Amino acid sequence: MDEALTAAASRRVARPAPLRQAVYDALIELIINGSLKPGQHLVEAELAEHLGVSRQPVREALQRLQTDGWVDLRPAQGAFVHSPTEEEATQLLSVRAVLETHSARGAAQNAKPEDVEQLWALQQEGVDALADGDVERLVAANTALHAFITSVAGNAVLAELISQVTRRVRWYYMPIAKPRGKDAWNEHAQLIEAIAKGDADRASEIMRKHTERTGEYRKAIAAAAGQD
Repeated sequence: MDEALTAAASRRVARPAPLRQAVYDALIELIINGSLKPGQHLVEAELAEHLGVSRQPVREALQRLQTDGWVDLRPAQGAFVHSPTEEEATQLLSVRAVLETHSARGAAQNAKPEDVEQLWALQQEGVDALADGDVERLVAANTALHAFITSVAGNAVLAELISQVTRRVRWYYMPIAKPRGKDAWNEHAQLIEAIAKGDADRASEIMRKHTERTGEYRKAIAAAAGQD
């Protein structure tokens, strides 16, 4: 046992680094909400001052952000916010469509009256955010509604898989949240009605079309902006 412990000493798990994690999370949120835009040069000193930390955790966060696809580190140039390609968006949104469709089916099979009531409350939050023209609130409401549908589905593995793509979906959704808003929230209302009736086939079909339209709409917006 002693020999085994000695051999494993060099592979000890590192202690948690909450500051590095906090900086990492903060930078992702700044990227998602558009404060840091695709292609923008990221200066360590400026980010450190903005976040009220030293440059070291910022440097470490940028390295991790590169690994996770949020930032590009270019030799002799520095760090830049990654500019997602249409192929990247298409791949992610297609995976999301499969997961969310299954989630909607599960929600229709499992939803209780109080779950449906909560879904309508989340729906109203989104409608109100759309009326106010508040994009960040609108994206947050969309995320909350989809997350609650997943929780109602009651599949822990499915929830874990969806959570892995949620942040990037928010990033891709941000530019289209407002122009797609009215149609998206009308589709949400239809989805909730199907879940309330326990109609799993209709709920999954509505969700499939809903997620596909999100991808198609984003592609159209990107094309209009000359990104294709």
